[in-house]
Amino acid sequence: MKTIRFWGTRGSIPVALTVEGLRRKLVAALRGASGRRFGSDAEIEAYVDGLAFRDGATFGGHTSCVEIVTGGPDFVICDLGTGVRPFGQAALARSSGPQTYHVFLSHVHWDHIMGLPFFTPAYIPGNRVVIYGGHPHLEAALRRQQEQPSFPVDFDTFRADISFVLLEPGRWHDVAGMRVLLKLQRHAGDSYGFRFESQGKSVVYSTDSEHDLGNRRETDAFVEFFRGADVVIFDAMYSLADAISVKADWGHSSNIAGVELCHGAGVKHLCMFHHEPAFDDASIEHVLADTRRYEEICRTGEPMKVTAAYDGMEIDL
Repeated sequence: MKTIRFWGTRGSIPVALTVEGLRRKLVAALRGASGRRFGSDAEIEAYVDGLAFRDGATFGGHTSCVEIVTGGPDFVICDLGTGVRPFGQAALARSSGPQTYHVFLSHVHWDHIMGLPFFTPAYIPGNRVVIYGGHPHLEAALRRQQEQPSFPVDFDTFRADISFVLLEPGRWHDVAGMRVLLKLQRHAGDSYGFRFESQGKSVVYSTDSEHDLGNRRETDAFVEFFRGADVVIFDAMYSLADAISVKADWGHSSNIAGVELCHGAGVKHLCMFHHEPAFDDASIEHVLADTRRYEEICRTGEPMKVTAAYDGMEIDL
């Protein structure tokens, strides 16, 4: 494994940067540039690069889709949220001829499958799309979302060879040059986390999972699942207060739970994911700052890197 690319990082529903949100960014950027003179485009770009993320960029609005670049000939992604549409366009631009796409589905809630009808490679004859997961109803769920009257394009319109592979949790599977392990997670209708290992690197994709840190057996099981990972992509949708009160049993976790579990497992890099759709860029950046402070306060060993995923982000392994 070489790189992780994020194509969609939101949870529950896709969101867009609003006119008001863009206006706030422009006002902040212009306020910071007051009195400055720029002699070239390069100087303007350098100024923009120095802005706070909330003012000069955006976390984006696509729902879950994460690419794992293995270094091999095949494509590997986790989940089929709306981020799979730009992924598909980029994949076609990077390749020629028939390709194989390995897709690992955490579960089949709508925000994690709604991008499939817009995944262009699935319409191209000669391509292979292999969909893996722990649910026996993967195919039925994907077909159902494209049935009339809900969607105008039937599943059978796809011209790629689409197949489904049911993976057994708790044992290792060999896929696309990687060892893959599934873990059942607490979420309505169940979800599955994936641990990928290859070339001495390990990545965990664990979204839509609720954690009760007071449940020692459950916590220990996740610490072992995360053990020593280079990167853990973690559902940190809620604050701890929300996760244990008004949104308890909603099937998602918090930034605090992410730090606690990853510290216990000796993880090198915690990447927060599945961002709350009601949060704007400033809110997510605030959560990130708080999480980094909490990680530092609670640290007992080596520093752990903490980031918040955004659409277009890349992590080199």
